[in-house]
Amino acid sequence: MTDHFSAVAPGYHHVPKRITPAEPLVLPTTYLKWYRLCRPDQVIDPAVEAEARAFLTAETEAARLPIAGDLGFAIHHLSGEHTHLLLVFTWRENNEMWETVYVRGATGFDLIPQTTHRAVMCVWEFGAVAHEHEAWTRYLRSPRDAPAKQAYVTTQFSGTI
Repeated sequence: MTDHFSAVAPGYHHVPKRITPAEPLVLPTTYLKWYRLCRPDQVIDPAVEAEARAFLTAETEAARLPIAGDLGFAIHHLSGEHTHLLLVFTWRENNEMWETVYVRGATGFDLIPQTTHRAVMCVWEFGAVAHEHEAWTRYLRSPRDAPAKQAYVTTQFSGTI
């Protein structure tokens, strides 16, 4: 019955990737945990990561990325050999995860246009998202005081997906 449906190309070979926490991006009005995501044999170029951080800082300060007052996380994903994705997630409305996605092009990072049916995230990115879901849920069930918030911001996932 399901033989007619497949989203996996016959020649696709799935490889592991590694999620590594990095220093958070702490702005005057926003706190984002930071994750690097790439294959174990790759390293995200520190200059590109610095560009990504500077880009998010500028977008937030100019209110083009309206996340002032938000708490969340970012995933810098090196997809393939040269494609840099930047996924920004924040928590809003108590229990909702909001997302903005950028891709690095020839002139820097650009917002990925929204469409009616779109990619949400890949299985590797979901590793960090699953961890953050659990961490935020623990925070919501806590007294939500300063120690609970500190526990949320200091817990991050690290591992192979």
